[in-house]
Amino acid sequence: MRARTIDHVAIASPDAERTARWYEENFGFVRVNDEIADDPGVRLVFLAAAGDRSNGTSLQIVQPMRPGPVADFLAQRGEGLHHVCFAVDDIASTLLARGQDSREVFTGGYGLPCAFVTDPSPGVVIELVQSPAGSTAPTEETR
Repeated sequence: MRARTIDHVAIASPDAERTARWYEENFGFVRVNDEIADDPGVRLVFLAAAGDRSNGTSLQIVQPMRPGPVADFLAQRGEGLHHVCFAVDDIASTLLARGQDSREVFTGGYGLPCAFVTDPSPGVVIELVQSPAGSTAPTEETR
């Protein structure tokens, strides 16, 4: 299975509001979504350059709301780059092709199916998100 596009780059922060505001004030990013994902218990703030997600790539700020993988990441590595997300057509097939169990899929931002894998060499965390080809997440203007 091939990645269709880079969906987003995620930054882990103990204070999503502070981090999002910094990108808004310094680079003109616009907040296009702000939600709580109950599983895995994180706040997700999506930012886009000039509010345009049509290119399919955004900046995501991830704040842990309870103990879990993101809180552990912050405790071990501190704030900063958390993962890169690739959009795929079929997440279950992508996981099975890698020898992973499709039960690792969870509901992520925008209610889309997601799963995490790790590049074993440099240890980069990669999120996979299944979204229809050619689709983009809604913006403030289209919600």
